[in-house]
Amino acid sequence: MIKKASLGLLVLALSTSCVSKKIYNDLETKYSDLKKENRSIADENAGLKTAKNQLELERDKLTKDLASTKDDLAKQKADLAAEQKKYKVLQDSYNALEKNSNDALEKNMNKNRDLLAELEAKSKKLAEEQARLDKTASRLNELEAMIAAKEEAMRKLKETLSKALNGFEGKGLTVEQKNGKVYVSMENKLLFNSGSWAVGSEGRKAVVELGKVLGDNPDLSVLIEGHTDDDPYAGSGPIANNWDLSTKRATAIVAILSENAKINKQKLTAAGRSEFSPLASNATPEGKAKNRRIEIILTPRLDEIADMLNSIN
Repeated sequence: MIKKASLGLLVLALSTSCVSKKIYNDLETKYSDLKKENRSIADENAGLKTAKNQLELERDKLTKDLASTKDDLAKQKADLAAEQKKYKVLQDSYNALEKNSNDALEKNMNKNRDLLAELEAKSKKLAEEQARLDKTASRLNELEAMIAAKEEAMRKLKETLSKALNGFEGKGLTVEQKNGKVYVSMENKLLFNSGSWAVGSEGRKAVVELGKVLGDNPDLSVLIEGHTDDDPYAGSGPIANNWDLSTKRATAIVAILSENAKINKQKLTAAGRSEFSPLASNATPEGKAKNRRIEIILTPRLDEIADMLNSIN
């Protein structure tokens, strides 16, 4: 809604000749930012579609493999029925041979015993294979349901975060869901002054609101990454370079989150990425502004899915 309003203002500004040069430049910059963000969202949407297609291909392969195994089982059952029919013929023959001589009777009895033992072994093997296939099919159904539940939980988490942080929309804060995770990105203009790692009052409000949601989801793994542009750090004091600055900013966010007693501190991780994971080119002021940010990456518990995969394999 805010992005559409911003675009409208830009069009209005462009159509009004009496607007000042500064306002015109500001609106033009915002319009450029919106176009870049739109392209980024389109690229991420394409990535999600590719991942979805890959998952669907893997699901179809598993379904095809299961169908093939069921066909093999049906063939083995048919073979068993044929063998059982042979066994009946042999059993009838055995009954007839009882009237013959003791030597011939003994020989045929031994042969029939061997055949009976072989059939019993095959029957047992088929029963075991059927049980294994039934268990595998059940595990696959459970795994699909578990993955779907995780995706739905992360979708709801994104919605909850978007509502909780709605008041900071347009101030350098975005919430996205991709690759099974939720990403909360905060530009430095919301959090820090240039060269500083002290969180401002407005940024602190945003982090506190985020912490309230995290407190209600204690099983989430929370990675806080600090990012800078490629301008060398020019300050003094305990900070030596952009690595130090990005790490110090990440730990500053962790410190605020840790004030919330409901947050599981064992799930918090702070990391500094310096300028080596940019979102945009550092060749423009707009690109540098996007690269100076804090990214908070929320990952659901995956140990249940890993255990399920191990049990299937």
